[in-house]
Amino acid sequence: MVASRLHLVRHGEVHNPKRVLYGRLPDYHLSRAGRKMARAAADHIAELDRPVGGLYSSPLERAQESAEPFAERFGLSPEIDIRLIEPTNVFEGTQMRRSLLNPLKWWHLRQPSLPSWGEPYASIAERMLGMMAEAWRSVDDGDLVMVSHQAPIWITHLRVAGLPLQHDPRTRRCALSSVTSFELVGDVWREVDYAEPAATGGAVDVGAV
Repeated sequence: MVASRLHLVRHGEVHNPKRVLYGRLPDYHLSRAGRKMARAAADHIAELDRPVGGLYSSPLERAQESAEPFAERFGLSPEIDIRLIEPTNVFEGTQMRRSLLNPLKWWHLRQPSLPSWGEPYASIAERMLGMMAEAWRSVDDGDLVMVSHQAPIWITHLRVAGLPLQHDPRTRRCALSSVTSFELVGDVWREVDYAEPAATGGAVDVGAV
């Protein structure tokens, strides 16, 4: 037996009043609104009325905090996996708009197809799909929930859809606490659903790393 469906869940809003591109930096936690978003995502999965057999999370605080409502709902302890983490980014710790005004930073934008500012898109896809396949076969039954970040989830979507991995980060369809769902048929992943259960209209930090 294997899993039935796999849900990639983006974390909720982060408390980030200075609008820093936080990337993998520590001590960036969910805002009050972000915790409500995470609960809305957990409520959505519960309303699907499907058993959940496994819960996984990126090691970053915002992801682990977003996994808490799932742990409470389904009585699971999240398994932390580094492969779900945010990609590296040379602009980490800066305010992106200010960085782009500095000509010395433009070198990092020279090859957006990789991208040249951080972890290659192909590397992100490889680690995500590898982790997904491993987890899929590790449970006897039920759905899997994996709490991750915007870039890894969107890159996974693009790879599964057979689309080019190069893209404008501002165009990602991956809202805060959104749920992107997949099934593995044979050896082929297919996307079966996308939902935005959380109210994000008033979000201050929507992120696009």
